[in-house]
Amino acid sequence: MAFGPYFLLATLEGLVTAAVLSLIALGLSLVFGVMRVVNVAHGEFYMLGAVLAWWVASLFGGHPAIGFMVALVLSPLVVAAIAFVAERLVLSRLKYEPEATIVATIGLLYIIQQLALTFYGPEARPVEAPFHYRMQLPWFGYSAYKLAVIGFSIVMMLATWFVLTRTKIGLVMRATQFDRETAQAFGIPVGRVYAGVFALGAGLAAVAAVLIVPIQQAHYLMGHDPLLLSFIVVIIGGLGSLRGTVLAAVLIGLSDGIISMFFSPTLAKMLATLAVAMILVFRPQGLFGEAAR
Repeated sequence: MAFGPYFLLATLEGLVTAAVLSLIALGLSLVFGVMRVVNVAHGEFYMLGAVLAWWVASLFGGHPAIGFMVALVLSPLVVAAIAFVAERLVLSRLKYEPEATIVATIGLLYIIQQLALTFYGPEARPVEAPFHYRMQLPWFGYSAYKLAVIGFSIVMMLATWFVLTRTKIGLVMRATQFDRETAQAFGIPVGRVYAGVFALGAGLAAVAAVLIVPIQQAHYLMGHDPLLLSFIVVIIGGLGSLRGTVLAAVLIGLSDGIISMFFSPTLAKMLATLAVAMILVFRPQGLFGEAAR
């Protein structure tokens, strides 16, 4: 196979990675941008979404699209509800103190992980894709489902952008982000806004998990790498910046796919880490983040 087909395949695989990573990192960025909370348990909400997707899909017989579509709706809702309860029971009682919330989310990480190990088990389990059609490209056939993952992720990101910039809910979230005390003075229920944002971030991670689980099997340790890559993305793009998060996810996803194809996955991770170090040294606020005043 010549260079062209390899490069096209690497680019497509990188775009799939970027699409899923965008949703995961977007949830992490929203939580930090609005709440100023570094959610170390974000990867476990992703893992929980995949595990729930397997469980929901396994309940339905017949065509795999039925179970998958139910999982795509139900799994993010359940994960978001769990995140909402966790925020109300834990983070809100810590008054969102940065050090305390980091420790609390680390504890939440291990609780979710061990519960998944106890009830789900250590095995990796697949979820069948809703369809198996292959689209014919110039040099080879490529999974239409993977292309659908890219398309659906774009739709989800556009929907999130619309909610944040064109709706009253988004206005309330932005007001809370800019000045919490003033928002409270105007009667905005900041606590409920924070809980909703935390749930939304976890729900986006769960959507990404449901999309990826027909490609990568569900496993109770699958949250580690996405969490690391999400932190890389939000640092490069700028904490709290929607535009920066999406752009950084595309850059990291494409570089991961192309470098992994032609060199090695280890080199791709090393270069991503180097990029974070350079950003922290020369532009700590990230590509599109605002400098601290």
